[in-house]
Amino acid sequence: MTGPPPSDAGLILEPEAIQGDHSQAARFIRGFLEAGTGRLVTNARSRVGLATYGQLRLPVTVEDGRYGDTYVASPHSAYVLYARDEIDILGLTGLAKTGAQMSLAALDRWLRALAINRTVHIDNWMFSTSLHGRWDGTGLAAMRRAVTEAFPDHLPVVRCVDPWSCPALVSSLKSDGWSLLPSRQIWVTDDLEGRWHPRSHTKSDRRAMRRSSLVVEELEVMSDADAGRLADLYAQLYLGRYSALNPAYTPAFVKHACDSGALRFRVARDAKGVIMASAGMRVAGDLVTVPMLGYDTTRPKSEALYRIASLLSSEWAMERGYRHHGSSGAGEFKSNRGARGQIEYLAIHASHWPRGRRMGLRLLTETLERTMVPALKRQGC
Repeated sequence: MTGPPPSDAGLILEPEAIQGDHSQAARFIRGFLEAGTGRLVTNARSRVGLATYGQLRLPVTVEDGRYGDTYVASPHSAYVLYARDEIDILGLTGLAKTGAQMSLAALDRWLRALAINRTVHIDNWMFSTSLHGRWDGTGLAAMRRAVTEAFPDHLPVVRCVDPWSCPALVSSLKSDGWSLLPSRQIWVTDDLEGRWHPRSHTKSDRRAMRRSSLVVEELEVMSDADAGRLADLYAQLYLGRYSALNPAYTPAFVKHACDSGALRFRVARDAKGVIMASAGMRVAGDLVTVPMLGYDTTRPKSEALYRIASLLSSEWAMERGYRHHGSSGAGEFKSNRGARGQIEYLAIHASHWPRGRRMGLRLLTETLERTMVPALKRQGC
């Protein structure tokens, strides 16, 4: 893939340079540039901007080698730190736990030696899943060259690529010489009406919704009170029960995501108007994913609030004919509702690296493909 010259692509990292840009990506990134990343996502310190190619606008995040931030901005966190948290989440003990810890210690050293956290993520929306929508890789080579020209010590990276949600982009990445590192197993549903709607578990979820007497509402305008409640419900689940390496969204982020159109929110309120379950949905092309699911985890499990929160997005997506990207985790829950597993990849371009580091990345890619993919499929996570 030769592509047009780098001059046809560019990077914008200053807020004044996008003041007249009304694209969704520009509206979204402008909030980060004006407020500062940490005020919207407290465990991220990324510089942000836009990658441009003609009329195309894609959000970018720039990392300068720090460790310990949220996995949506840090490959090291995604592969090592989050995996360490999952040892406890999965309940590993004995030799299995020791073996996992030793493998992660080796991977930790490997990734640090490769300086894996000096990155420029292209089309990164700071969500657990960055859907690429209808971007088929147009301008990829030109934007990649613009990135390496501006940041010669950094790696161009594209998160969340797989042959189900973005086959044309995967093809473009391969043609342009990117390495595809397996990252996680996601759960996807092509036909919600045929695969999700008839399932007995789905019917049970609907009965739970009817019994709850909760009132469903799609938020057109985000109030400060609702933004605070949604941020709290998300944090209860993803930061409290899972891992602090999930993106830590503030109420200001929730409001900005709604106002900019980056997320659509559907909620279920009790008789007093209190939001008890919520789904913050990202729509791109013919796909929907839910990077901000939340519910009141202090309530009894019998109230089925997790099931109701999940129902909010799937029901909405089916009514509009979207395919559903269920992200990762809760594999049994999702497969019981018609989803199937798909391996997702992290794409890295390292042609500007010294030969030794390129060989190290190639060996890492082969090792992860050989060891990680079977483990993900076996564990269903």
